[in-house]
Amino acid sequence: MDIDDKTRTELEAAVFRRLVEHLRQRPDVQNLDLMNLAGFCRNCLSNWFEDAAKGRGLDVTRDQARHMVYGMPYEEWKARHQHEAPGGPDRSSGKSHKH
Repeated sequence: MDIDDKTRTELEAAVFRRLVEHLRQRPDVQNLDLMNLAGFCRNCLSNWFEDAAKGRGLDVTRDQARHMVYGMPYEEWKARHQHEAPGGPDRSSGKSHKH
């Protein structure tokens, strides 16, 4: 595939925006479920965004990055959509949550 760097970056950005929008439309999918199945969650995406922004010298806070991913303040999203997992708040398959 012969795609120039600018076009590749634009396509990657479009895919990222589509992924974020998809996750916003699926609040029924809990972060813990994403972590257990895919090894990343919405918080990982927001942390990666924050890291990338800071790597370019931009002053982005964790709250700003989470708002960008969640489409609302993180605390509001948690209050609306986060459910306690069966067996307690920390049901984990043992997979590590790395950002």
